[in-house]
Amino acid sequence: MSETLIQIDADRWISQLFSSQTACEGGVVRRRTRDVKLFVGLDRLRHEVDRRGYRAVENGRHIVIFCNSEPITRL
Repeated sequence: MSETLIQIDADRWISQLFSSQTACEGGVVRRRTRDVKLFVGLDRLRHEVDRRGYRAVENGRHIVIFCNSEPITRL
């Protein structure tokens, strides 16, 4: 598979993630860490999260993205 096809797939994955209804409403989305690494990589996801002013955490096998700029408080 060429690098261009991989990049297009990564772009599409990111686009679908952040254009989901939940993300657009400022909600919380969750993805398996394994899938993030496979489709876009952690560095790319970090970049996209930071670019949007969002927050994300990794716990166990999941990455949780808070699609808003509100602070996160650990309980």
